[in-house]
Amino acid sequence: MANSPQARKRAIQSEKRRQHNASRRSMLRTYLKKCLLSIASGDRDSAVSAFQMAQSVVDRLARQGLIHKNKAARHKQRLNARIKAMAA
Repeated sequence: MANSPQARKRAIQSEKRRQHNASRRSMLRTYLKKCLLSIASGDRDSAVSAFQMAQSVVDRLARQGLIHKNKAARHKQRLNARIKAMAA
């Protein structure tokens, strides 16, 4: 356990940040799953709207540094490819 007051404070701050980031990551996964489920259902309109919501969340979290920008791009690319495959 942290012994100095500074180390105690840093431990508390780190725990708060960890919980906040875990919540944001969970939100990201939820939006991605919603998009995948709407794609699987076959409804193109709901899939597109779910993709737009997921894209917004992915971009925001990448901008904030929670996920890497390449990971954000990869998620968006794969979801978009699935939506485009629905039209064919």
